[in-house]
Amino acid sequence: MPVSLMARAAVPNVSVQVFEQFGDDVSGEWVTDIAMVTLLQDAQTAAESVSVVIADDETVAIINEEYRGLPGVTDVLSFSNVHSGAYYGDDDRKPSAEMIECFVMSPDFDPGLGEVIISYPQTCRQARDAGHTVKIELAQLVAHGIFHLIGYDHEEPAEAARMRSKERQAMTAFAERGLLK
Repeated sequence: MPVSLMARAAVPNVSVQVFEQFGDDVSGEWVTDIAMVTLLQDAQTAAESVSVVIADDETVAIINEEYRGLPGVTDVLSFSNVHSGAYYGDDDRKPSAEMIECFVMSPDFDPGLGEVIISYPQTCRQARDAGHTVKIELAQLVAHGIFHLIGYDHEEPAEAARMRSKERQAMTAFAERGLLK
């Protein structure tokens, strides 16, 4: 972790899981640094915790359909413990008792902001299509996912402009710290 992050009083708690098949391509330490820099962009989230999962297309597609009602793979999913997201499916799905029970936590457990799940293969495709490195695309997706956890959105033009501004600030911070090399 860069020394400048350690010097701050409030340090985020970041948990990273990289699916085994991507372990040679994605450094969990690097993802942790990207997430920490993103959280440090906002004083209110500087001491928060998040979980980031770098997954495969199949896992992300299953989660996308189950929890958002949308078929197929997407690049990033954010599951906030603070802000609820929309369900886009055609059915009037409500969380089942079984689904709710799997998220019950002890009263002293701090769930933090939530979890970000990213499809690494989709990240690679988007990087290729955008003409930049996978590292840049992955950094953008981690930041994008975390900003959703914080409460930013892009459904309305004004919200989208605020979120894009935060993402540009984060990308500048990543570059200044040498995280995009």
